[in-house]
Amino acid sequence: MSTDIRIGIVTVSDRASAGIYADEGGPAIRDYLDKVLASLWHPVIRVIPDDRKIIADTLVELADREGCCLIVTTGGTGPAPRDVTPEATEDVVEKPMPGFGELMRQVSLTKVPTAILSRQTAGIRGKALIVNLPGRPRAIAECLDAVMPAIPYCIDLIEGPYLETDPAVLVAFRPATKPKT
Repeated sequence: MSTDIRIGIVTVSDRASAGIYADEGGPAIRDYLDKVLASLWHPVIRVIPDDRKIIADTLVELADREGCCLIVTTGGTGPAPRDVTPEATEDVVEKPMPGFGELMRQVSLTKVPTAILSRQTAGIRGKALIVNLPGRPRAIAECLDAVMPAIPYCIDLIEGPYLETDPAVLVAFRPATKPKT
């Protein structure tokens, strides 16, 4: 197993970045990934304000300079004026992956009717998959449970490192390969 797998965890919050309250979203993502991933990985953590340019710059830094294969954000996906994480993500991705947001909203709508207000999205930048999650720890786990089975294969397709999940916790989907004849 490789230890060079780097995963960006970005909390987007004016108050958490200013130290007004403790970041709960970033640690929830890290705990989730620690539980689900069997591969050795290294978190690259950022806590930043709700600012479109700062978010975009951070995503570029994590994808292009830090070499993260997966960047998971939390916060800034609602309809409030300062919620601009999806816009910043769209500014920097080369390939939008709308199915991630669609599935996350579908799953969340079974829990709360206000999930329709969430604007989670995802996209590819180089060899990095960027996934925007909501800010609440419970919603983070629900959304990751929905999309995580597809994430390792997506990273395979963009020529990233091989991510293994713990099959006792979560089974990643990879199509069966036919033997070469």
